Amino acid sequence: MDDVLVIGGSGVDTIVRVERLEVPDQDLLHVEPVYDYVAHSGTGYALGFHALGRRTTFVDYLGDDPQGGLLRARFRGAGVAFETLPAPNGTPRSVNLVDAEGRRFSFYDGRHPADLLLPPEFVLPRVERARHVHLSRAHFTRDLLDELERRGVPTSTDLHAWDGDDPSAAPWAFGTDFVFLSAAGIQGRVPEVLRMILAKGRARVAVATDGSRGCHVLARDGGEVRHYPAVTPPSPVVDSNGAGDAFATAFLHTWLGSGPDADLDQCALAGLVAGAFACTHHGTAERHITAAELAAAVDEIRRQGPPDPAGWRWS
Repeated sequence: MDDVLVIGGSGVDTIVRVERLEVPDQDLLHVEPVYDYVAHSGTGYALGFHALGRRTTFVDYLGDDPQGGLLRARFRGAGVAFETLPAPNGTPRSVNLVDAEGRRFSFYDGRHPADLLLPPEFVLPRVERARHVHLSRAHFTRDLLDELERRGVPTSTDLHAWDGDDPSAAPWAFGTDFVFLSAAGIQGRVPEVLRMILAKGRARVAVATDGSRGCHVLARDGGEVRHYPAVTPPSPVVDSNGAGDAFATAFLHTWLGSGPDADLDQCALAGLVAGAFACTHHGTAERHITAAELAAAVDEIRRQGPPDPAGWRWS
């Protein structure tokens, strides 16, 4: 049995480091060396779960192109089990601008055809071997949602910067057990959107990550939305790419290790530690926190007691 099956969401980020997230009034700007990194949400989840010691399989459409080659080499090198189908339009890409404070803006290339679907004979045998399935918000995973619910397989998804209104996200927002999203698109409406996700869907837990402000968590049986302040990382923030994926993998890793009686506070703190750790490393999915590193950091922070107004400090 796999602990986690991750479906969809691989690609490559071209990261450009700039002083500010704006286009200057000129036609040339010298920047630091520009690199291609294996990236996108499914890649981050698969590598993140694997680094935490979870037996993980990743399945996706992947191009027969240099970007697909980067991803294949990375999964092989990390020892992550992966199985792919040929992507007719090649491997998705993004160009991400990252400023001096580590914030990013992404130009995303979602090039898969609208009618692309995962053949049931390819994906369902792998579902049968998984304790938990994480579905990227890719249109070719949508038709799996009803089947996964019918089979009683726990599921999760990441809606990223969903605005809480765009109906194209509804199948995942209301059809999975754990819903993660960024607060960036719903500022001022976080409690409202989290309550709506639980009211309209099947989610047990909905989480909005909020950068330096921490995160907001609502559980179906947990009463009000809980806010958790951020964890200050032990070294400078250099790149926020992949921080949300790192948060969610550590949150779910902690939940999977505890079962239905999981401590929500512990899950949220684990997520905040992993997200902070990711921000101290360049690239999108170059370095992931391990289970030993996560446990040591969580224990250290919990010994400090309640956080001060600025959040937890991790030495």
